[in-house]
Amino acid sequence: MTRPARGPRTLAAVCAGLGLSALLLWGAAAAFDGAQGSPSLTGVALLALAGVAAVVATGGLLRRVLGGLLGVTGAVVAVLAVRALVATETTAASWLAVAGGGTLLVVGLFVLVREPRLPRLGARYAGPGRPRAELDPDRATWQDLDAGHDPTADAPGDHGNDPGDASRTGAV
Repeated sequence: MTRPARGPRTLAAVCAGLGLSALLLWGAAAAFDGAQGSPSLTGVALLALAGVAAVVATGGLLRRVLGGLLGVTGAVVAVLAVRALVATETTAASWLAVAGGGTLLVVGLFVLVREPRLPRLGARYAGPGRPRAELDPDRATWQDLDAGHDPTADAPGDHGNDPGDASRTGAV
């Protein structure tokens, strides 16, 4: 089975969905009256906004866990908003909260299920099988010393300007 292609459009759609969810939830928090206001909606809106950076910066299992958490949070918000719609009169804030929670739920589930199709940060620049970063030359010197090698020694058989070299000074 071939691995699915990773497209930047998919990641852009996920980020746009999280941004839309944040906007809807923020609008719901601002539209609620003081008595029925829910300060947690502002926090969830900020969570959805932070989810944009988190989805872009993570990958693999961590990104799937993030998608699951975003989906669960969206489901909780949507259920509580539907309860508010049923229990009280219909307001724009309640509908915005339902839409924002539903969007967060859908995007979270999408990230959870379709994570392999989402590109990873910096993946386009990494060659196959290559180390992530080149080793610092100073660090390589210290690692040679730790391994018992003298990085200042010349090639084997070449003693350079060693004053103790009997072959160069003519001493026997």
